[in-house]
Amino acid sequence: MTEVVILGAGNVAFHLFRAFSQAENTRVIQVYNHRKESMKDFSSFTDTTININHLKPADFYVLALKDDVIPEISKKLKGKNGIVLHTAGAVGLNALNSLNNFGVLYPLQTFSKNKTVDFTEIPVCVEANSAKNLEKIKKLASEITRDVREINSDQRKALHLAAVFVNNFSNHLYNIGAEICENHRVDFSILKPLIKETASKIESLPPKEAQTGPALRNDQKTIETHLALLSKKHMDIYSLLTQSIQDFHGKKL
Repeated sequence: MTEVVILGAGNVAFHLFRAFSQAENTRVIQVYNHRKESMKDFSSFTDTTININHLKPADFYVLALKDDVIPEISKKLKGKNGIVLHTAGAVGLNALNSLNNFGVLYPLQTFSKNKTVDFTEIPVCVEANSAKNLEKIKKLASEITRDVREINSDQRKALHLAAVFVNNFSNHLYNIGAEICENHRVDFSILKPLIKETASKIESLPPKEAQTGPALRNDQKTIETHLALLSKKHMDIYSLLTQSIQDFHGKKL
């Protein structure tokens, strides 16, 4: 049985805890966080601690923490025999180079505690400081997902950037759409079938071919009508995205 200690209590830690706990050959033996009140999601199921000096011996120490504290916290794990992993998309492998055995276990997904995910379908990107450790990390990752990929630090940073565009930025656009609907007393739920169809298109079409709308058609009358309805802050976003679409598809206009 592979024993895991998770450091962190946020969304990623919560879902990794659940995935490892449900895996056949892994066991989360402890969760660490510096705030006691953050432990309520874990304390009924495993040992918890707010003292990093009280970590149990384990095969893996998984740092599901804010990016900027990873180097500092990892230095406190010197002397641990287990492999130390961070889970960050935008942090290089070398953030852990004060240790002897280390690597990356990066699940490429958006996580919210109140939204269940099927972890077996999530791509997990792995990297390590040695071939031996890489094989161990791959084996650990395969306990929780069917999609394990060896991705280096530069590739992972680029993936994280791409993920910000397709997830974080698109979700912010949902927020703007919801605000426009609310301002005009329209129920935002009417847009949900459109959102689902937009997402499902890329299962069969490249994003370039799936693009539609007034920017692609160079429909200036509609664009001007839209701009007249928008506040200044949203007008700037609309104009920037319209120009970007037209620049990208320029040969088609």
